[in-house]
Amino acid sequence: MEPIATIKALASVIQLSVASVIQLSVAPVFLLAGIAGLLNVLSQRLARVVDRARVIERRIPQAKSEKQRELLHAETVTLWARIALVNWAIRLCVSSALIVCVVIVALFVGDFVTFNIAAVIAILFVFAMLLIIVGLVFLLREISIATRHMRAGIEIALESSEAQPRD
Repeated sequence: MEPIATIKALASVIQLSVASVIQLSVAPVFLLAGIAGLLNVLSQRLARVVDRARVIERRIPQAKSEKQRELLHAETVTLWARIALVNWAIRLCVSSALIVCVVIVALFVGDFVTFNIAAVIAILFVFAMLLIIVGLVFLLREISIATRHMRAGIEIALESSEAQPRD
């Protein structure tokens, strides 16, 4: 066999190999897009909660009664708990995205090394999914706190409107 024909055959095999790795990496890339959407949701929630916390913290010194001050302080405590939960959810999802990137790199590297790294890739992928799951649990917890706190705020508003005399 001629050297040029051997080089062309080798190049053809490498192209097929790279093409198959690219096909394998499509699913993790779509997963990265999904994580990006989730991070967008989380960052928007974080921004809204932080803005609300700033507004409430500015109102505390202006409270007219001790009860108002206590209610505002309780709300800031709740808001800071929500901020912590969303921060953890973001950290977990970003960590997951980084691991997915490592999986994609490992898919390419694994095609060109002589030892089998399929188990490492599988473990990394499962770990990435577990991080997303835990991040979603943190998001769910933050949403439940927000919902419960919203109900409590509505009840307090209704109580204070009923306590005021009507003309």
